This record gives sequence, structure tokens and C-alpha cells, in this order.
Amino acid sequence: MNLTRLLLSLLFLGLIIFFASAVPETCPADINGDCGDGSSDTWQGDFFPGIPKIKYEGPNSKNPLSYKWYDAEEEILGKKMKDWLRFSVAFWHTFRGTGADPFGAPTKTWPWEDGTNSVTMAKRRMRANFEFIKKLGVNRWCFHDRDIAPDGKTLKESNANLDEVVYLAKQLQEGTDIRPLWGTAQLFMHPRYMHGAATSSEVAVYAYAAAQVKKAMEVTHYLGGENYVFWGGREGYQTLLNTDMKRELDHLATFLQAAVDWKKKIGFNGTLLIEPKPQEPTKHQYDWDAATTYAFLQKYGLVGEFKLNIECNHATLSGHSCLHELETARINGLLGNIDANTGDPQIGWDTDQFLTDIGEATYIMLSVIRNGGLAPGGFNFDAKLRRESTDVEDIFLAHISGMDTLARGLRNAAKIIEDGSLAELVRKRYQSFDSEIGAQIEAGKADFETLEKKAMEWGEPSVPSAKQELAEIIFSSAI
Repeated sequence: MNLTRLLLSLLFLGLIIFFASAVPETCPADINGDCGDGSSDTWQGDFFPGIPKIKYEGPNSKNPLSYKWYDAEEEILGKKMKDWLRFSVAFWHTFRGTGADPFGAPTKTWPWEDGTNSVTMAKRRMRANFEFIKKLGVNRWCFHDRDIAPDGKTLKESNANLDEVVYLAKQLQEGTDIRPLWGTAQLFMHPRYMHGAATSSEVAVYAYAAAQVKKAMEVTHYLGGENYVFWGGREGYQTLLNTDMKRELDHLATFLQAAVDWKKKIGFNGTLLIEPKPQEPTKHQYDWDAATTYAFLQKYGLVGEFKLNIECNHATLSGHSCLHELETARINGLLGNIDANTGDPQIGWDTDQFLTDIGEATYIMLSVIRNGGLAPGGFNFDAKLRRESTDVEDIFLAHISGMDTLARGLRNAAKIIEDGSLAELVRKRYQSFDSEIGAQIEAGKADFETLEKKAMEWGEPSVPSAKQELAEIIFSSAI
């Protein structure tokens, strides 16, 4: 009897040990804590302890960790809010941001960081990314290849590092609807790209950039990404004195066409996007703004292959409003995605602030509604915490603020559209073109001789007021 009891006790103890070892370890993801080295595929740190899943609580809520205006399932103008907005987390700012800027050193290090850029550390960041996305209640994220996995000593080693981290991301996606909104290759930070990537004067750099884009596009496809972005800015010319501008533009167009061909070869159905990116740090470039990028695409026969990723802060740097850039892209059939951020018009560099201006958000959402939405694009928070915001909680607060701002902008835009007063004001302003001769003009059937006869017949035109102040009153009343 005693022997039987002993055997049963040992069996029971063995089962306890087995099940305990089968359950993933969970503890605060503090690098100094007792969480191991994070290299195990079953290791799961609690990166955001004490922060619950963010929920909608309405405008009267005093809880900073809640949505006041963003109610994902609420229907606005025939679509759920989550389908109008399609929010995405930018991996590089959220998990690689240090608080550094052109004039200041880093100010923050998250508790799970070990000070390395190892593959083990990259995998820990990827786990943090997925926990954050789930708690935020969104299902999209964006990445650069070198942000999620470290550069190796060779291209082959870099690709292997990327494969290892992307494989983990694929595992973390399983059983969820989380997917990349878009991926891209980082073709600017490494010294090899000091002359540009596809516009580099060195053919070896051009080839390296092509190989990097090839791989980044493949992993975006593997993860089920909806788009692929080409970032500009450094694809330009700081000076024209020692630059063959035409040759570099030709090289770039050839590069982009090769990307189109590869996309089709691997069966990637996502949209290819180009992001206008002025003054980062170049001043002569093909992608200064939406209009310049459109002209480039037209010249090289690429209009049907690309759309634009419009960033509001870049609109400021190019001397335009965000609405101007969105509408320029929209009316030319090129609006594909929006980097939801803002910048200070008095500062001549990209501050990447979270958008908090309700009026600006309303302008943006009016354009998005006119576009019928952004799918398969969306709103990517290409925005970062301020240097003085150093708590882990601040990552949530910043995204909540940005999401609520755009959600409120959507509500305001819907209110303006449903009211109809602004649309009627615009209609009345152009009602003279509803006449027979106006219709002929808009159809391209009224020549100068015909118009001269009409001008003689009508005499001096009577020009009515545009009612600009009334338009602003109508707009302001919805905010």
C-alpha cells in the first residue's frame, strides 16, 4: 500500500511538472527581472503590466486609458469606424524610438531592452509589438526590414536575421486578424546609402538596394501585408552641381519598374506606394510633394502601378496643407494611404507629432470620405512620443489621443456631409456652369470663338460673393 501511494505521488508530481513546463512563462518584461533571456519560443513577457485592453467609454469618460470618440464597431455613413480608419502602429517609432532628435541625445529605454540589437532582442520587441496591438484594439502594423531585424555582416546574414524574426511574427499572427498594413526596406540609414539607393552613383549600391527591396517585399507578402511603400527623401539631390539628374531619375524609374515586375512574379497583390518626402535632407527630388511625384510617375509610365502614401508632416515641409496634398492625390486617383502625424510649420524638420488638431482631422476625413475610404490602405501612426515622455504608459496615451482625434474628425466630417449646407454652398458657387454653355465648356466643346460671342452678348460679368466666412462658420459649427 505504501509503495502504491509513493508511486501515485511521484506520478502526480510528474504531471504537475509537465503541465507547469508546458505553460508559457509570463512575468513583467523587465530585462533585470526573472524572465530568462527571451530566446525561447514559449517565453512571453508581460510588456505592459497593469494596462488593460483599451475600450470605448464615450466623451464623458475621465479614464485616460480609454477611447472617448473611437468606437470601432459604430457605423458612420455606411461603414464601421474601424473600416474608415484602419489604424496601424509604426514599429520603428513605437518600439525603436529613443527620444533622440537632431539636437538631443536619447531620453528613453524601455524596460525590456538589453542594450543590444541582437536577433534575441528583435524577437522580444516583436512580442511587445503584438501585445501592444492587441491591447490597443487594432489589427495592423507597419515596419522597415532593418527595424524589426538587425543588419548582418553580409546580405545573406541580414536576410537570415530577417527570416528568423518574420517567422516569429507569422506565428504571433496565427489565430488573430493582425497583419501588416505595409512593409518597406530601410534604404537610408546605412552609410552605403549616403548617395541614395536607387539614385546612387555606385552600381553596387543600386544592386544591394534592389536585393534589399526584393527581400522586404517577399516578407511583406509572406506576412499577408496589404501594401508596400517606397520611402523617398534621400532619393534626391542635395546639389545639382555634380549630379546627372536625368540619369538618376532614369535609374530610379527602372528600379521601380523592376519592383512592379517582382511584385507580379511573386503574386503579391498589395498596392505599391510612394511617399512624398521633402527636405529629408534633400531639396531637389522627384517626390517633393504629391504633384511632383505624379509628374514623375506620368513621365515614366508608372501611374497605373503606384499610389501615394501622404504624410501630413511632409505636406507642411513641402509648403502645403495636408488637405492640399490629400486632394491632389485623390483627384488624380492616387490616394492610397495616410501617415497620420503632424508637424510645426515654424520648424523646418520632420517632428512626427501625433495629430491632435480636431479641425485638421476633420479636413483629412472629408477627403478620405470623398475618396470612398482608404482600403487597402489606412492610417499609419508615423508619429513618436515627445522627448520628455518616457513612461511605457505614454505609448498608449499617444496612440489613444491620435485615434480619438481622427475618430472625432470622422464624426465631424459625417456631420458636415449629412447636414449638406457646405455642399449646397459649393454647388451654388458653381451653378453658372450648370447652364447650357457651362456644360459645353466642361465637355470641351466650347471654343474661344463661341466664348467670345457669349462675352460680347453678356457684357461685363456680375461676380457674386464666394461666402468664404459662411463656409468657415458651417465647418466650425461641426467641430
